[in-house]
Amino acid sequence: MDHTPQLPYQRPAALDERLAGAAARPVVLPETIVVDRGKVFVSAAFTAACEHLGISVQPAPPHAPTAKGIVERTFGTINHLFCQHLPGYTGSDVTRRGPDTEKDACYSVPQLQDLLDEWLVHYHHRPHEGLHHPLMPRKALTPNQMWAALVAVAGHVPVPLTGRNYLELLPVRWQAITPAGITIHHRTYDADLLAPYRGQASPVTGRGGKWETHYNPHDVRQIWVRLLDGELTEIPWIHRDHVHQPFNDHTWQHIRTHAHHSNHHDSQQHEADLADALDQLMRRVHSGHTTTAEQALLARSTTTPVPTARHPRPGTGPTTSKPAQHDGDDSIDNLPDDNTYPTAAAGFGLYDAHEEADKW
Repeated sequence: MDHTPQLPYQRPAALDERLAGAAARPVVLPETIVVDRGKVFVSAAFTAACEHLGISVQPAPPHAPTAKGIVERTFGTINHLFCQHLPGYTGSDVTRRGPDTEKDACYSVPQLQDLLDEWLVHYHHRPHEGLHHPLMPRKALTPNQMWAALVAVAGHVPVPLTGRNYLELLPVRWQAITPAGITIHHRTYDADLLAPYRGQASPVTGRGGKWETHYNPHDVRQIWVRLLDGELTEIPWIHRDHVHQPFNDHTWQHIRTHAHHSNHHDSQQHEADLADALDQLMRRVHSGHTTTAEQALLARSTTTPVPTARHPRPGTGPTTSKPAQHDGDDSIDNLPDDNTYPTAAAGFGLYDAHEEADKW
């Protein structure tokens, strides 16, 4: 691949073929991570994840690239063997870029990440002049060969993450448990097991009586709260059964901004109206009866393909920015009882940390 002038747009091999025996499963848990002062590396989520996994975080001195020379060298390798072969490459200065890089750029961020993942698999099978075995000092080994040699000496016990680990590594926020439950961005999360904790302060000092709450940023239909037993307990959104597809806070904010309801004085009814508007939006996008803006919104927040918006044929009616109107009720809560059900769609299920752990 490093001899190819330009990486192909289409994936050269199937996903299973690329990842089988390569980078599909986590195999290394580092003892120490050296980081710079980037916001993501000093964030609460990153430091909490490292603490949970027993990883020591060592900040590098400012303006001292030699303190993390291995990483800087890796960046140089990626830039030389991968980035410069991509269309739209800007280079480190104007002498290293093409005449119209913005026009040549054709990859989205997920596509670029996919190509980088594939290149990394290739790189691990490429001989490296800095890797030598004591018994074969003149032979350059690949990273995979060097790894195999070290494992043969030191041994390796793979310990995959458990479902509990996946929950612990989710982002954290601190919330009060009110008589109504837990409210986040005008969404109410509640369950009967919260009854003993309503209006009670958390035993964690320094958090103003709030409780540790974990959430999935890609699907906010449920949260997990650490109660007095120390375990993370799932608490559903009260309208979760009405919204049958994952959504994130960006989609929810769009609904709050564009919904036109007169029930702002009644918070419960207003939240119910927002949940109904969200369900209708997802149904319009899934069926193709939507605006371009709504289609783009859901495309950024879902892992499933979004159908192309259907545009009316010439002479069939005016083209407006409003979503298509339907004569009947589009809610799936009132389907006829004729033993027919909507086709199951992959990726619409609730996030299950234990099921996710079983995949690895």
